[in-house]
Amino acid sequence: MDRTMTGHDYREIDVPVDGGLLHAGVWEPTEPAEGNPTVLAVHGITSSHLAWPFVARRLPGVRIVAPDLRGRGRSNGIEGAAGMAAHADDLAALLDAVGIDRTVVVGHSMGGFVSLVFAHRHPERVSRVLLVDGGLPLDVPAGLDTDTLVAGILGPTAQRLSMRFADVGEYLDFWRKHPAFGEAWSDDLERYLAYDLVDDGEGAFRPATSYRTTADDTVDMNTGSALPEALAAIAHPVRLITVPRGLQNEPPGLYAPEHIERMLAAYPSVQHERVDAGLNHYTIVMSDAGAEVVAAAVQEELAAVDARV
Repeated sequence: MDRTMTGHDYREIDVPVDGGLLHAGVWEPTEPAEGNPTVLAVHGITSSHLAWPFVARRLPGVRIVAPDLRGRGRSNGIEGAAGMAAHADDLAALLDAVGIDRTVVVGHSMGGFVSLVFAHRHPERVSRVLLVDGGLPLDVPAGLDTDTLVAGILGPTAQRLSMRFADVGEYLDFWRKHPAFGEAWSDDLERYLAYDLVDDGEGAFRPATSYRTTADDTVDMNTGSALPEALAAIAHPVRLITVPRGLQNEPPGLYAPEHIERMLAAYPSVQHERVDAGLNHYTIVMSDAGAEVVAAAVQEELAAVDARV
């Protein structure tokens, strides 16, 4: 990846955490100055830190710190269980490593669940929380077995984790057929997808995230105790953006209108906005149109922090 972006210099770091090294990307403002704000950006369940360049380039003067969550990207060698609490504690270690005491946290998809648990477990490290199509409980039936739960939420996204590909080109061709991107295909998206592939040790390539890691995290964020405890004790300003289309570009998306109304009634301190503009669960972050929405929201959250200082 080009180490220079418009308004930022990009670098990668490895941070010791329980079980191994957490990999992360850092977008530093090209003209650093005292008081440059920082945003901690947390990706989704089978994603990586390279989901965030779309947003980062729209935030000149803002440092973006984004991990590959354990079990994903170049953090997929970390030993031990994942789960929302483990991810949250990894985020604290990452902030320690880059010398950040307190920050706005932005979480997309599963990253939203992680962000809420992080704010609960490490409240002094968080100023505000921005959730992007994730974080509040999903509308799933109780009592499902693990495979049914994963398939019901992720569908073909989970199936992909067991597939093998001859090379990057074959993997990109697989994604070109995906209904979520369409006209939103870009060079940034290709870099993001290529980064996901790792050698399977048998002459082919596979997605970096394992099915087992995905299943464990899916179960934890839907039936574990960490998220309910975090939601019951919200102590930070929390803002949620949802979109009307899901992982397959299908309506009504992860949060149907009736379900989100129930969730907002249960958690009235969460500020919610529904963004249309044809965006889906992927393109709200990984497209020009979606990144404009998220970057504008980030700027507003940063301004709200400044207003309280």
